Amino acid sequence: MSQSGLPLIGVIACNKQLGQHPFNIVGEKYLLSIVDGAKGFPLVIPSLGIDLPIKDLLLRLDGIMFTGSPSNVEPHHYQGKASEEGTHHDPKRDATTLPLIRAAIDMGIPLLGICRGFQEMNVVFGGSLHQKLHEVGTFIEHREDKEAPLDVQYGLSHQVNLVAGGLLHDAWGCDTAEVNSVHTQGVERLGEGLQPEAYAPDGLIEAFSVKNAKNFALGVQWHPEWKVTENAFYSAIFEAFGQACRHHAATQVR
Repeated sequence: MSQSGLPLIGVIACNKQLGQHPFNIVGEKYLLSIVDGAKGFPLVIPSLGIDLPIKDLLLRLDGIMFTGSPSNVEPHHYQGKASEEGTHHDPKRDATTLPLIRAAIDMGIPLLGICRGFQEMNVVFGGSLHQKLHEVGTFIEHREDKEAPLDVQYGLSHQVNLVAGGLLHDAWGCDTAEVNSVHTQGVERLGEGLQPEAYAPDGLIEAFSVKNAKNFALGVQWHPEWKVTENAFYSAIFEAFGQACRHHAATQVR
């Protein structure tokens, strides 16, 4: 818990080269979603790809969010075929997030995975990914028009059907919701110990939770951080996450 009384929520950074220097960066939309949606205090966690004291870090956090990213998980982590040349990867992020997700789940730290974070969660639990959904032949178009304005790219794209009795259904209270769709990859094989929370109309798993998790542990393929306060469904996700973080903070002796 921060000195302000807000839950301290870690937000994973990505690696990016800016000029001659490597940087760890986080999109502002993710930080604002923690402030405005989860009512927490965001703390940027660098993806340095080195052996960090994960347990010590998690003992200081009340929650953790794994963000979306322009990069993809390297396919050797799920025994996938090599990526097409030019695919953007972030091996330092992989080396940071994959063990961190497992440790957070084991320690009962509330966790929210978004897009790449959702895919990382699936890989951690032994699942695999379609690298190009649009080439599979059985899915609707899940990619955005990169030439369109951001409000169009992140605008509502398709419906998801929520699984009755699930964490997400309980948070929203309805059977369906409208979401944006800004991804090329998706779940091929669901990881062991994960349970579906939402499906796209084409049957693609768009959200899952961790079975028997000690705390809130949800992954979503869409981007609920986008203008979170303007979308009631997205707000409900972050409100549930923030509530779990506050409850976790209240149980800790630090």
